Amino acid sequence: MTVRNLSPNQMFVEMAKAHVPEYHFTGTTASDFKAWKEEATPKVLATLGDYPPAVGPNPQLLAEWEYHDLIRQRWIIDVQPYLSATLLVNIPKGLTADEKRPAILCCHGHGQFGKEPVMGNDTSPGMRQDIADHAYNYGDVMAQKGYITYAIDWIGFGERNDSQKPNHSSVARNRDWCNLYYLHATMLGMTSLSINIAHGKAATDVVSAFPNVDTEQLGVMGLSGGGTMTLWMALCDERFKAAEIMCYSDLWWAFGMRDINYCGMQVAPGLFKLVDLPDLQGLLAPRPLLIDIGANDTCFKVDTAMQCYGQLSTIYGAAGAADRLELDLHPGEHGWGGNKSEAFFGRYLGK
Repeated sequence: MTVRNLSPNQMFVEMAKAHVPEYHFTGTTASDFKAWKEEATPKVLATLGDYPPAVGPNPQLLAEWEYHDLIRQRWIIDVQPYLSATLLVNIPKGLTADEKRPAILCCHGHGQFGKEPVMGNDTSPGMRQDIADHAYNYGDVMAQKGYITYAIDWIGFGERNDSQKPNHSSVARNRDWCNLYYLHATMLGMTSLSINIAHGKAATDVVSAFPNVDTEQLGVMGLSGGGTMTLWMALCDERFKAAEIMCYSDLWWAFGMRDINYCGMQVAPGLFKLVDLPDLQGLLAPRPLLIDIGANDTCFKVDTAMQCYGQLSTIYGAAGAADRLELDLHPGEHGWGGNKSEAFFGRYLGK
């Protein structure tokens, strides 16, 4: 009697392990890289689908206060028809009226609190634990280093999670909003990624109009799902001159299909048909990129995370930009290493 597989998930794992994406980078030279990037980029970006229509942001300052020697601001902005977002901004104290500083979009990952702990909100035990567990307050720390930092909630998180305050909906019946929003979006020809990218661009437009922001020196950084958004924001918005992707390096067959460690926030139809994650990251070359990998990360295992980084290094080398790719392999779990961020952004954005 033959033994046959009856697990559909195992079928997908085996298919993924055997799959070679159409634009898996195999070149070695600058001309190989140039041709690959020019052909792959538009096809990869097309997987995002449509973007929601743009609207005027109509920014309104809701509150301003001081904490950790920073000026903290809470704004409300419109990001598309029928939807707004709360925008948090951290500004170093003491800037003169004409003093310009680089600004960094700080992308949050999965979790109940969205942008809040990232931007330094440590006013509840849960948020303090998130900060302690993941060194999650990079939007606060980088502002204390002299940068203007800003963040919004991605759809499905914080104030833009339909189950949480102020929405209080129970319609999901304990299903993951990331996946539900993805289903809704694809029915309309969009993806959760295209929606979030549009919202991140809207927030960047608002912050870029601040008198103290140097619009020629914008960066983006984020952890885990925030690493996903960091990658896509940089791919889709060339205003970002440097990026730090934290604990979002791996291979699709491993973290996606074997470990089922992804969701509707992170995918687009046909994406893996075209590229694996190191190829996707490599499309950022030659822009400066800092990769954080936790040696003891239980979310993105270091074994395949380092394989991803190795392939990414090959792409940056072919692009003639090996010196613009950096690695912070830190001994921690799933979190921000924080060992090279200040020097990295200082090198490429200044202060």
